[in-house]
Amino acid sequence: MKHLRIHYLQHVSFEGLGNIEEWATVHGHKLSVTKLYMDAVLPTPDSFDWLIIMGGPMSVYDEQKYSWLIAEKQFIKQAIAANKTVIGICLGSQLLAEALGAKVYPNEQKEIGWFPIEFTSDASSHSLFSNIKIPKTVFHWHGDTFDLPPNAIHLAHSKACKNQAFLFNKKVLGLQFHLEMSEIALRTMIENGRSELIEAKYIQSEAMILSQKQFIEPNRKILFSILNTMTKEK
Repeated sequence: MKHLRIHYLQHVSFEGLGNIEEWATVHGHKLSVTKLYMDAVLPTPDSFDWLIIMGGPMSVYDEQKYSWLIAEKQFIKQAIAANKTVIGICLGSQLLAEALGAKVYPNEQKEIGWFPIEFTSDASSHSLFSNIKIPKTVFHWHGDTFDLPPNAIHLAHSKACKNQAFLFNKKVLGLQFHLEMSEIALRTMIENGRSELIEAKYIQSEAMILSQKQFIEPNRKILFSILNTMTKEK
């Protein structure tokens, strides 16, 4: 496996790479980061092979509150134009969708906790997902959603959210859900977002979320499978 230069964008201190870091370390990939909440400088696209865009509690349309979103959006477009492999998770997937011309907006329901997704027939026949049995229970923490970008492949949906994942031009992957959750990452997200855990149809309690930690390992295996396949895709 080729050793990659992986750069990631982090929006808040409590949403890092999670199990993606383990995968990168195991395979000897080089990691670098821009912590946008610290007004860090963005690199040039020629300095990395992959770009990973992490989650965060803000929305893509919060530019007045988070002015760095303006530069980040332009940077993401540049990375896509430079034919980089780009992966967006949760907020990252929404930023990707907007960069590709789709609308991002509040979903009818917030989705927080362990809920099943179903992969589409296009996903099931694609090399990224062909070895994954469906449906799968994954971790969600989002209030916004997006329309499917033009020319993107619709990969997954859930009862609460129609567009859970998409693939564009073989190298741009948006995942609304969090396959990267380790137990530490899960507890950190809860500690920093506990106020959102109100009673609602698609919001689980803290106790319920923590009682389903058996899903962490299957999610890690799915994540590693996807990342390994993406390193081989041309």
